[in-house]
Amino acid sequence: MKAQRSSSNILVQSSNVDLGSVLPDYARAGVMQVASKYFGNLNIAAVHFNREGGAYRCTVNVQMGALPMMSGEADDRNAYAAFRRALEKVAKQLRRAKRELREDKPQRLDKGIFLYEPGEVGRRANRQSDGDALALRHLIEDASGWMPLELEVGSGDGAHRIVAQ
Repeated sequence: MKAQRSSSNILVQSSNVDLGSVLPDYARAGVMQVASKYFGNLNIAAVHFNREGGAYRCTVNVQMGALPMMSGEADDRNAYAAFRRALEKVAKQLRRAKRELREDKPQRLDKGIFLYEPGEVGRRANRQSDGDALALRHLIEDASGWMPLELEVGSGDGAHRIVAQ
């Protein structure tokens, strides 16, 4: 997945550190790589370096698409290492957000149901687990057209039955 925006939306700045010419390019390339890996729709990103005693502190803020701002902060004696660690934290947040969006979709219980005969539908429904069986509603085609079916749960023995409405 390629990032839809250019690296001009990535602001690299410092309050009391001379960044040179290589570090900003390195930071932009790293942010673009993470952005293209996870969502590809980079709205804006900001990387800020600060010197605290003998260590560098790096803060990375990234906003992708409609997601909230993801932020990571790290400090290290090397500015490049501080940036990498902060970017890893942001990447972890993006990875978790992507997984949450992907796993939020409900599971399709009727997938492939039209490949079976109407008698096979009832046998397949009987093999479903209790949680899936309660949510199971199918439309199958018979000679007169589409007929809605509903699942009826039997008493404690786990028996399920499909009943035409």
